[in-house]
Amino acid sequence: MTQFSPDAPARAHAFTLSSADDGLAALGAWREYPRVQQPVWPDEGERAKAFDDLRSAPPLVFAGEVDVLRDRIAAAARGEAFLLAGGDCAETFADSTADRIRNKIRTILQMAAVLTYGASVPVVKMGRMAGQFAKPRSADEETIDGVTLPTYRGDAVNEFAFTPESRIPDPKRLWKTYTTSATTLNLLRAFTGGGFADLREVHSWNRGFTSGAGYDRYEELAGQIDKAIRFMDAIGADFDALKVVEFYASHEALLLDYEEALSRIDSRTGRSTAAPATSSGSASAPGSSTERTWTSWRACATRSG
Repeated sequence: MTQFSPDAPARAHAFTLSSADDGLAALGAWREYPRVQQPVWPDEGERAKAFDDLRSAPPLVFAGEVDVLRDRIAAAARGEAFLLAGGDCAETFADSTADRIRNKIRTILQMAAVLTYGASVPVVKMGRMAGQFAKPRSADEETIDGVTLPTYRGDAVNEFAFTPESRIPDPKRLWKTYTTSATTLNLLRAFTGGGFADLREVHSWNRGFTSGAGYDRYEELAGQIDKAIRFMDAIGADFDALKVVEFYASHEALLLDYEEALSRIDSRTGRSTAAPATSSGSASAPGSSTERTWTSWRACATRSG
């Protein structure tokens, strides 16, 4: 099995991810430590209901996918691959549309094609998407024209509009984060597994961009890739591997209520696995107790192909 072969570990083991295990209770230990960057939910009952709903929901990713990304990142750390990560500072529910998701994927595919062709190494493609709905902030409140309100902490917590009602942290938005992340991952899998990411479409990824120096340089490189592919086709190369691509999603593991609720037990190891499609994240400002107990390389989001 080659480093980036289709026979990846995600398909090599039978496993389940369960939310019914006492081991998950230990993850709640973060509540005993000083913490920052966490919203103050006004209604504990609503928070508990959102937590229970997420705990009983299907996981967004699976432990085998985590294994694959861990191997990919290890290869990058050894200098055998390049890790490319890109995306939004913070996603919004309104902008999580098919067109915008496609455009993010297309941009990362373009960058990956340039890096792969220029450096001749595999590129691990990771989008900052399908979960990046929270924002770390420098203050708990903000003041505009003499009016002070809670700060906007991302769509997962409250609304951007500067009104008292909009800025109230709403735990129901955690469920909206889950469902929006799920639909984003569904589209991501469809785009990267349905032919859109086929390297033979390298020219089409540039459609819609304004002509200019960057456009012309990309088209020149795309022409070189296209020429190489035509040569491979002429000698009878198998192009099945070009039809799909490994593409992972990531977000900051910032909202611990959300991250804890979506953690699951991996039946193969008996250990907890983050299942809300994160690659890494810290719970609070660097150096805080929460960060030291929670920061980890976590789940790989989605592997297509």
